[in-house]
Amino acid sequence: MGDKKKALFICLGNICRSPIAEAVFLKTISTAGVADQWEVDSAAIGSWHVGRSPDHRALATMKQHDLPYNNKARQIKKADFDHYDYIFGMDGENISDLKERAPKGGECKAKILLLGDFDPQQPGAIIRDPYYDRGSEGFEQCYVQCVRCCESFLAKAQAGQI
Repeated sequence: MGDKKKALFICLGNICRSPIAEAVFLKTISTAGVADQWEVDSAAIGSWHVGRSPDHRALATMKQHDLPYNNKARQIKKADFDHYDYIFGMDGENISDLKERAPKGGECKAKILLLGDFDPQQPGAIIRDPYYDRGSEGFEQCYVQCVRCCESFLAKAQAGQI
């Protein structure tokens, strides 16, 4: 096998959606037996939570689904656009921010993609930010969407459709 494929999951603060997506994708590639062919990480658009663990509700959701997670929040940097093959945003605002931060003229290695575009049940769906929710239902919904999207993306990537 050649070089590893590299995927980076992005959300606003890197404490809710993107850590869940990262953990789900890690489990997806492990289950598919291709974990050694991928490098996976997550990051934030903003710097507010850099160095912090994910929101306690995100951690509880990951634990409930047997998704180990130890990373700390970090902010996306210019080098990420040439290091990663795929950079996934969770909503339209993330995609706009990513395109704004990408090297001018789109001269970068990474494909900037909306993760929800890979949802076979709701193509183009956003993965809503559950941060301001009172409970954990939004985090569970994020997990469910990420499972569908990550499985669908991996199938398309393995088939050479992306």
